[in-house]
Amino acid sequence: MSVFVSLTLGAIFLISATTLLIAFTPLREFIPGYSSSELKRNATLLALKSDSLSKALKKNELYIQSIQKVLNGELEYAKFNKDSILSSVEEAPEPVDLSASKNEMELRERVKEEEKIDAKSQKGKVKKKTK
Repeated sequence: MSVFVSLTLGAIFLISATTLLIAFTPLREFIPGYSSSELKRNATLLALKSDSLSKALKKNELYIQSIQKVLNGELEYAKFNKDSILSSVEEAPEPVDLSASKNEMELRERVKEEEKIDAKSQKGKVKKKTK
């Protein structure tokens, strides 16, 4: 009976030690299906670079199309402006209402009053200390 128990405990220990060794060390990169952290980092960097390159390519294509229009005589040179082409590619931000609400105005007034009270009390403390 003790042999069976010791073999079972030994097997459980061996399996758990192997699992922990593989799970928390770089050995897991050798198991099919797991990717390395360096590979994930490189994939993220490449995705960011490809995104910025595609935006730059789109801007350049619009610029070249506009130059072709000028060369073909479809567009007058005086109306041609590279900045206007680039601004049409970029998305315009949505207008935001920055005016203060009624609650915000009330809060501002309350804060001003409290600051006046604090300033008066600070002046009183300074006068008492100098006497």
